[in-house]
Amino acid sequence: MIKVEPPLAIEECEAEALFRLETGGPEPVRSALGMTAARLGGAVVLAVRNDPTDYWSKALGFGHTEPVTAELIAEVCAFYRAAGTRRATLQLAPSVIPDDWAEICEREGLTTTSSWAKLVAPVEEVVARADDDERRPADEIRVEPVEPGDLYRWAALMLNVFGMPEEHFAEMFAASAAEPNCHPFAVWLDDEMVGTAMMYQHGEIGQMFGGAVAEHARNRGGQTELLAARARLAAELGCHLLVAETGAENEGGHNSSLHNMLNLGFQVADERPNWVWSPAE
Repeated sequence: MIKVEPPLAIEECEAEALFRLETGGPEPVRSALGMTAARLGGAVVLAVRNDPTDYWSKALGFGHTEPVTAELIAEVCAFYRAAGTRRATLQLAPSVIPDDWAEICEREGLTTTSSWAKLVAPVEEVVARADDDERRPADEIRVEPVEPGDLYRWAALMLNVFGMPEEHFAEMFAASAAEPNCHPFAVWLDDEMVGTAMMYQHGEIGQMFGGAVAEHARNRGGQTELLAARARLAAELGCHLLVAETGAENEGGHNSSLHNMLNLGFQVADERPNWVWSPAE
């Protein structure tokens, strides 16, 4: 595992990227989704009451400005309860979990689900590997920045590939992607957009997310080219570190996204379970 100094900078970067993504949409869309947000104890706390997937209600970025305590977690859960949230996910780096975490989980009804891997890489390492003459070239696809007129199409494709509803969310994410420091990319197969990704610049860190390629266009190098294109842009913008997340690989399983990143020089910084909250019956 790679060591990052300061380690919680990568937590702040991911939290700010998600905050921008979920809060950047127009007010009518946020209202339709029941979208509310808060900053509690330095963490970003996001609630999307009318999300049928219960995926976008998340709290993350803990430990950056103050320690995680029973009182803070109680405040976060109270926020979700007041927002009418059915289910929310709390993501904490292993380094910020307090000694009494088991008691906090029991008191607040937090349970664990799948684990995620946090990956980091020096920008120059990823660019060097991406530009290596011996790297296998992409197969009949190209990667380009997304033009403003294609942002809704880009957001809708990302949601469809991940099996999420397009209504309201595509408009919200398209608006968010147009904000400064947000850099959306697309994979094209001839004239068809077949893949998406985003890089959010937070100071000298580039946060990668939204990497998705339609099933019929996979195994052409699209995911790797999306990583490479964003790394090159990060270098141009003066970033020194790249950060990404993906599902942790269980024994006997295979996560292609994870291996694509490892092949380009990313290393696992840590793995953390997702802690799930839901209101008591």
